[in-house]
Amino acid sequence: MSRWVPLESNPEVLNAWSTKAGLVPLARFEDVYGLDEALLAMVAQPVKAVVLLFPITPDGDTQRKREDEEIQTNGQPYLDPTILWIKQTISNACGTMGLIHAIANSDVTLVPESPLAKFIDQCLDKTPEERAKLLETTPLFADIHAQAASSGQTAVPTSLDTNLHFTCFVAAPSGRGPGSEDLGMRIVELDGRRAGPIDRGKCTNLLADAAKLIQKLYIDGSFSVQFSVMALGPAPSP
Repeated sequence: MSRWVPLESNPEVLNAWSTKAGLVPLARFEDVYGLDEALLAMVAQPVKAVVLLFPITPDGDTQRKREDEEIQTNGQPYLDPTILWIKQTISNACGTMGLIHAIANSDVTLVPESPLAKFIDQCLDKTPEERAKLLETTPLFADIHAQAASSGQTAVPTSLDTNLHFTCFVAAPSGRGPGSEDLGMRIVELDGRRAGPIDRGKCTNLLADAAKLIQKLYIDGSFSVQFSVMALGPAPSP
């Protein structure tokens, strides 16, 4: 398995990656400094996606594996078939995976013929595994990832081992399966280590809803301080 240098979790790195990949800078990533209402109110709206960096633990992995098995056995609400999800097959590529998931599933503008615009277009008729292989065989993304990783505020680590991982939350309309009702907008978690996209329930305000999920699913019961949340939203006015 290929191994990349882990991405540092800060807006400068994510925005450097996004710009090189082709995101028009009308949308930018910014820090979410806390999950209470007062701090969430500081984040520029409308939020298009929320990216979370969290520590990997044995208990957390067991819980997520159990949830994947339950979904595969019992199903979940039908998801919008246009959601783009990619299986992660490159070690430490979760930062790039989270960014692709965030941008590809948001109504943001990409530079025509940019690396990300072309990659998304090529992914449309492929399975998640085929998309992963496409990412593996597109050297430009490895270059973009490496350049962004070296642009962080801390030195590039000599060891590539890490116990931190990125996941992403986006809003998407519910899918319409046989005999199913329209459930309106849903909040969907996209994590390349999981078995597929996960419906997390009704979405009325993406940032507020993601904050509640992050608190409940990831932070409650954890003693770690290695959590970082960033939001993709409108860029500041010049």
